[in-house]
Amino acid sequence: MKNIKIAIGSDHGGYEYKESIIEYLKAHDVAYVDEGTYSKEACDYPVIARNVAEKIIFGEADRGILICGTGIGMSIAANKINGIRAAHCTDTFSARASRAHNNSNILCLGQRITGECIALEIVEEWLNTEFEAGRHKRRVDMLE
Repeated sequence: MKNIKIAIGSDHGGYEYKESIIEYLKAHDVAYVDEGTYSKEACDYPVIARNVAEKIIFGEADRGILICGTGIGMSIAANKINGIRAAHCTDTFSARASRAHNNSNILCLGQRITGECIALEIVEEWLNTEFEAGRHKRRVDMLE
């Protein structure tokens, strides 16, 4: 996990979790870039999602984490970007499967629907799971 760089972003509805996840990344020596927002003031989630997605597409980050109120808006916005496989996860099994089987490159979380302790467990599981490739690679390649 330490050899990856994470682009992270949230809108106002996910700001507190973004800050908590950044503390987790720091504690585990994971490199990151904070793409905002930088306060609880209302902002537009599609802008943040695009910024994080572009960091991945342009090779400035390996993976991304996006947080909004539900995680749904960020997931929709990020998946509009070609090459992004954003997964909205509410449990550790989904996080693990999204990496192992779908090679997700952005994790989306909802601050208003997932408890903070569980959200951090989801982040840990997602960061520590590698893509299995094999039979899954053919399917993921079909998405491109």
